[in-house]
Amino acid sequence: QVQLVESGGGLVQAGGSLRLSCVASGRTFSSYVMGWFRQAPGKEREAVAAITWNGGTTDYTDSVKGRFTISRDNAKNTIYLQMNSLKPEDTAVYYCAAGRFLLSPRPQVNYWGRGTQVTVSS
Repeated sequence: QVQLVESGGGLVQAGGSLRLSCVASGRTFSSYVMGWFRQAPGKEREAVAAITWNGGTTDYTDSVKGRFTISRDNAKNTIYLQMNSLKPEDTAVYYCAAGRFLLSPRPQVNYWGRGTQVTVSS
């Protein structure tokens, strides 16, 4: 059974930092682009960051550039999202995903995690 399990969410004050982790199990994910999406209440789910299988290429949505960093450790089947300088508008459920074209208008997601809540207080 394929699973993506996120952790690391929580409550943090504006300007603070959090690191999310996503552990993949059930198969080898080195062939997928991995990424993070988020969904705030009343809003559509949006892609936040993505990373290629070898970690050589990363991409970010404009609102998090310079503040968030995505990385992966294929030996551990784990990806990370380091989030710095957090803002209240970053509050959302963050989902780990595996697929292709994750930051395109039509992402192809093969697997989703269940999500982890990030709340940023002002």
